[in-house]
Amino acid sequence: MSLTNRILVAMAAGIVLGSGIELLLGSLSPESRVAGVINDYLIFGLFDVLGRIFIASLKLLVVPLVMVSLICGMTSLGSSARMGAIAGRTIGLYLLTTCVAVSLGLLGATLLGPGNGLSIEAASAYQAKTPPPLTDVLVNIFPSNPFSAMAKGEMLQVIVFALLVGFALTRAGEAGQRIASWFRDMEVVVMRMVGVMIELAPWGVFALLVKLFATMGFSTIANLAAYFLTLSGLLIFHGIVVYSLLLKTTTGLNPGLLRAKMRRVWAFAFSTASSGATLPITLRTVETRLGVPKSVAGFAVPLGATINMDGTAIMQGVATVFIAQVYGIDLTGSQLLMVILTATLASIGTAAVPGVGLITLSLVLTQAGLPVEGIALIIGVDRLLDMIRTAVNVTGDATVATIVAYKEGQLDVAVYNDPDADHDADQPAANATTGSPTSPTEKPAVSMEKS
Repeated sequence: MSLTNRILVAMAAGIVLGSGIELLLGSLSPESRVAGVINDYLIFGLFDVLGRIFIASLKLLVVPLVMVSLICGMTSLGSSARMGAIAGRTIGLYLLTTCVAVSLGLLGATLLGPGNGLSIEAASAYQAKTPPPLTDVLVNIFPSNPFSAMAKGEMLQVIVFALLVGFALTRAGEAGQRIASWFRDMEVVVMRMVGVMIELAPWGVFALLVKLFATMGFSTIANLAAYFLTLSGLLIFHGIVVYSLLLKTTTGLNPGLLRAKMRRVWAFAFSTASSGATLPITLRTVETRLGVPKSVAGFAVPLGATINMDGTAIMQGVATVFIAQVYGIDLTGSQLLMVILTATLASIGTAAVPGVGLITLSLVLTQAGLPVEGIALIIGVDRLLDMIRTAVNVTGDATVATIVAYKEGQLDVAVYNDPDADHDADQPAANATTGSPTSPTEKPAVSMEKS
């Protein structure tokens, strides 16, 4: 069985087992010995520990992977002019898709009216965290201490530092070439570490989903069915239809191939609900299965994991309209424009971690003049929806990286059109043993040379 199918089986098994445990606990008294054993030793013992170790191991790879990928990408470009074109296209596309996403959320929720007829009894239970001012967000993009940024996982600061190092290496002559060669060797080592983590992924995915559905289950969804179905439907529409139209109209490539090759990334994103934790798998897939060279993927994908939050933007649009409908507030045109602008700008610098959408939503509601306490109405189902949002976000990262590579004339179209490209990545351990020259970590370099 391929790795992708093993992950999908683990997802299904985790959801079934977790839901079964939730139903079992619902039939038992909370004070019973059996319920105590299940909670203490299974849900918050074995499965919680395995899931947290898996997430921590994925996050362990994010900073070194971003550093070496961006530095290698910069040194392979050699020309700052090309880097400027890539950066301009990438950031422009991310902002465009975010504007489309939040507009889609506002329009869909306005037409469907998920909040009509609901009460506001639960709205006083939520205490919103104070979001940082937008000026601070922009200033904090630039690091004062790169090592502190790496230790804290401040990804935008890491990206800026890595780009500066890569640019300096291209201007440092012979010494720069020696250091750049070391980073290329380091990238091979980091990608081998990614391969090991991918091989262990089914177990981590299984543990995460068992705990989630055992503690939440499907019963929570019933209370907010209209909101849940509206938001999930718009997320799926954006992830499948909007991105496919964007890819088809700008490149002429077959969007179905991109979706087929993203299945493994979706499984990771859905399970972890974190674009940052999914970053190693997203970057590997974009390079080796979609044919995007390191010079583009190493910049576009890490940046997308930080600023491309289309799923979160859709949530903010839907949630804003939903809360306004529950409170009986009619949104004016200026309020809707303020939501679009604020949600788009708030996506810059948003941490790629689970649940951060609720923090940025409080900023959007404040700017629109709506009660922040309304977040309590949706917080019960937000964790499940966050999983879908993350899958949408990583799809946007891959789509934009592919478009930018195509426009720059660097996309390996043969790899993209090959449905079996990087098929051996399903067995990374075998490659590590044989040391085959056609291993997944070396393919991007080949496609880059061809371009």
